[in-house]
Amino acid sequence: MSTTSLGKTKDGKEILSVEIQNKNGMVAKTMNFGANLLELHVPDHSGKTTDVVLGFQNINDYEGNECYYGCTVARNANRIGGAAFRLNGTVYNLEKNDGNNNLHSGSETLARKIWDIKCTSVNAVTYAYSSPDMEMGFPGAMELEVTYELTDTNALVIRYKGISNQDTVFNPTNHSYFNLNGQDGSTILDHILTLDCDHFTWANNESIPDGTIKAVSGTPMDFTKPMTIGDRVDKDYDQLYFAGGYDHNYCINQKHKSEEFSTATKPVYFAAKLENKDQTRAMYVYTDLPGIQLYVGNYMKPEEVMKNGKHFVKRGGVALETQYFPNALNVESFQSPILKAGENGETLTVYQFDFR
Repeated sequence: MSTTSLGKTKDGKEILSVEIQNKNGMVAKTMNFGANLLELHVPDHSGKTTDVVLGFQNINDYEGNECYYGCTVARNANRIGGAAFRLNGTVYNLEKNDGNNNLHSGSETLARKIWDIKCTSVNAVTYAYSSPDMEMGFPGAMELEVTYELTDTNALVIRYKGISNQDTVFNPTNHSYFNLNGQDGSTILDHILTLDCDHFTWANNESIPDGTIKAVSGTPMDFTKPMTIGDRVDKDYDQLYFAGGYDHNYCINQKHKSEEFSTATKPVYFAAKLENKDQTRAMYVYTDLPGIQLYVGNYMKPEEVMKNGKHFVKRGGVALETQYFPNALNVESFQSPILKAGENGETLTVYQFDFR
């Protein structure tokens, strides 16, 4: 484990990175600015190590970061229709930062705040943040923690914890963009994806679900068997037309329980598998949450500069964001992301790599 100063924010706060590793050559670099994931170095079959998450060359570009590279998104991931929700008889109005809707909690996201480095070890780091009542429009003073851990089974385990003095929303996620070829400027259209999801939440032309659950079978949304991402991304289908490609929440089947990551009280399920074209690296996603957002970088910005000095390309990375379903605060049939006052909220997401 090592800690390094990366400079300062525009308002003079020090940005610190923490690097952790496992015994097999995997290295993860995170930072206290947003508790964001900066780098994830993963070997391939030959032992060559490559950073498989996208990010900026200039550290201060993370203060904008409209594409959310590497972000810890909290308190609420994804969209809330009409940028408002009702809780305990009170209507809470949020920032409309995505048309008429709220996306990833608003422009004053916690991914642009300095978090405390609570504890570190060779293979793990925990960040903590105290979110005051009504920050970003959400009720309750909330204590949040994010832990990154690299296991010797080649898993990046991300644990989220939260507790609030009022009923509130607890729906964090990680918004890293993965490209298993690294920072070479390629797209992920040749990556092979499998989702353990027979259904997805249909969304309107503003990407807001209304409670309709549709089967993937017979549609371009079907990744129940390994499929190349680019094969159908531009098919003539209303969901792909509305979102400019894949940017959709899938309902995890929750049939394949992970013995490694589940506990006696918290089952964790396989959700997705991602491989690069030559299959030198594979990534498996596990979570205890009901949904996973597939986003293939339809609106990445080519004018922005990547870590190696190259420019981002459209669909240069794929995000696999575990979550409660989008707009769950306004759809009664969806599993609720509300955390009761005084209760300990915990969720878990795992990105595990195979490079044997």
